[in-house]
Amino acid sequence: MKHVAVVILNWNGCAMLERFLPSVIAHSGDAELIVADNGSTDNSLAFLQQNYPQLRLICLDHNYGFAEGYNRALAQVEADYYVLLNSDVECPEHWIEPVVQMMEKEPDIAVAQPKLLMYDQRDTFEYAGGAGGFIDKYGYPFCRGRLFQTLEQDHGQYDDECDIFWATGACMFVRASVWHELGGLDGDFFAHMEEIDFCWRTHLAGYRVAYCPMSTVYHVGGGTLPKSSPFKTELNFRNNLSMLYKNLPASRRGWVLAMRMWLDRVAALKFLFEGHKGEYQAVRKAHRQYRKWKPALREKRTRNGIHPVSGVYRGLLLPEYYLLGRKSFTALRYVEELLQK
Repeated sequence: MKHVAVVILNWNGCAMLERFLPSVIAHSGDAELIVADNGSTDNSLAFLQQNYPQLRLICLDHNYGFAEGYNRALAQVEADYYVLLNSDVECPEHWIEPVVQMMEKEPDIAVAQPKLLMYDQRDTFEYAGGAGGFIDKYGYPFCRGRLFQTLEQDHGQYDDECDIFWATGACMFVRASVWHELGGLDGDFFAHMEEIDFCWRTHLAGYRVAYCPMSTVYHVGGGTLPKSSPFKTELNFRNNLSMLYKNLPASRRGWVLAMRMWLDRVAALKFLFEGHKGEYQAVRKAHRQYRKWKPALREKRTRNGIHPVSGVYRGLLLPEYYLLGRKSFTALRYVEELLQK
């Protein structure tokens, strides 16, 4: 098998490392295991040095966030494939081989993910990635197995290998040559949406993103920022708009972003009426930051070698979910189109 480097980016996650590193070490075969520490202030470094001196440790001088933290760490790692793995993921036997074998068999696959299930409800898809991610035409992300907050049980309904729009950053396999070709993640994003942006750029460069059902991992999720965090809300709204501005074709950019800004304002008012003033202010702050970023985002647009992008749902997820009650991936109106290469 090609040289695979499994890289766990850690920030103050000593408890997660203690809990989940044993499964990664036991079941990763010949892969190189690396922990990149993002300037932790807890006991992470002492724990690793005392209990796992055999692991390679990359120490960053402060918390660069998920995106730039991985950029700086992987700049120091030589491998054929990188596996970006969250510290709160349990890995069973033979979790690496099926994904790498799929990517070796089909060289145009640059990014892939395994099936992602919940750690404490092992028959249920996990929020962060499920059975592979997609977005709708206004940039709302969703997964096979997860629409908004609704999680499906795994009955084998998504056990088919298929192309997807984005792979989860909780366990993302990346062809190292493509990672460097595309310049890694957008470090300005800090965290959230950075893997979707990277996968979008992967499509634009002419590569594929795929889901491998022969591999399964179990994810806790929400270990760094709780779901109700205003900072998380700010990052999600800001980065989503930024991703759209960077990657949409000129023919769609203006009207899609105008609609998204309007929908975001509706979401902000909903937060306010429900008593979540912090989230309301987070959306407003996200919009201010996005407008401030626009000159820099303009320079990041992909201009050359743009390839057609598949995997974008041509419907609007919000009314299908909230008004029509379509709570599963297979219930969506145009879902069959998403799975056509």
